[in-house]
Amino acid sequence: MSQNVALVLSSGGARGIAHIGVIEELIRSGYTITSVSGTSMGSIIGGMLANGKLDEFSKWLLSFSKMDVIKFLDLTIGSGGLIKGEKIMKVVGEFIGDVNIEDLSIPYACVASDLTSHKEMVFTSGNLLQAIRASSSIPTVFLPVNLDGMLLVDGGVLNPLPIDLVTRRDGDILIAVDVNANIPYEEPESRKEIITHEKHFSKLRLALNEKWSGMIDQYVEKYRNGHQPQPKNVNLFDVISESVNLSQNKLTSISIEKYKPDILVSVSFKMATIFDFYRTEELIEAGRLACRKALNESGMS
Repeated sequence: MSQNVALVLSSGGARGIAHIGVIEELIRSGYTITSVSGTSMGSIIGGMLANGKLDEFSKWLLSFSKMDVIKFLDLTIGSGGLIKGEKIMKVVGEFIGDVNIEDLSIPYACVASDLTSHKEMVFTSGNLLQAIRASSSIPTVFLPVNLDGMLLVDGGVLNPLPIDLVTRRDGDILIAVDVNANIPYEEPESRKEIITHEKHFSKLRLALNEKWSGMIDQYVEKYRNGHQPQPKNVNLFDVISESVNLSQNKLTSISIEKYKPDILVSVSFKMATIFDFYRTEELIEAGRLACRKALNESGMS
C-alpha cells in the first residue's frame, strides 16, 4: 500500500520546474499525492498535477529554447509590471482548460497577495486559471491582477511556501518543496559547458534592467527635489529580484519552523534565475536528485 502525501510547492519562477522532478521521484518511489498547495510557479505545477496535465506540460517545457523565453515575455510600457503575462497564461490556459478548482482530482489551494488589503487571497474554489494567474504575478515583472476590488500579485510576497494551506488527511506525509533555499549549488559539468554559449540570452535581463532603470530615473528626476539621482551603475531589476529572494527565504524559514513538514526537499536558489525556462531538463533532474536526497535522509525512500 502506497503512502499518501500532502504536497506543498514553493514559488521560484523557472526554478519551480524542479517541482516536476520532485513529483516524478515521489511517484516513482511509490507515494500517492492526495493534495497539493502552491505559490507562483508552485501553483502552476500543482495545478497541472491536480488537473492531470503535468506530463503534457512537462513535455512542452522540455521543448523550450532561449528564444522561446524571450518570445513569451511580452514587455509592456504599462505601470505595475514589465511583462503583461498574456502570452504565457494563454499557453498555460491551453493545458488547464476551463476548469474550477473544486472539480480537480485532488484538493488544491494556491495563494496570491492583495496589495489593497495587505492580506493573502487563498484560492480553494473558482476558476483555476484565474487563480494561477494571480498567484504567479511576480511583483515588478508581471502586471497585477484586478479581481473583485483586489489588486493581486505573487503569493510569494506573503506566503512563498504555503504549508498552512494544504489539505491534510489522517496518516498522510507532509512534504514541502523549497526551490528558494539558501544552500550551495554545484553546477553539473554539462551545465558548465553550456554557460559559455549563453551570453546573448543575458540581453533579456539587460532589457529589463534598462527599462526599470529608465522608469526609476524618470521618477527620481521628477521628484528628487535636490537629492542625488539614481546611480547609473545600479541594475534595479536585479536589486529588486535579490530583495524578493531575501524576503522569501526569511518567510519560508518561518513557515518551515512553524509547521514542521515531515520531509523538506530543498533546492538552491542559486541553481537558476526566474527566467531560465529553457533549462527544463536540468531543473527537473535537480528536483529528482533533491527529492531522492531528502527521502534517503528521512529514511522513507
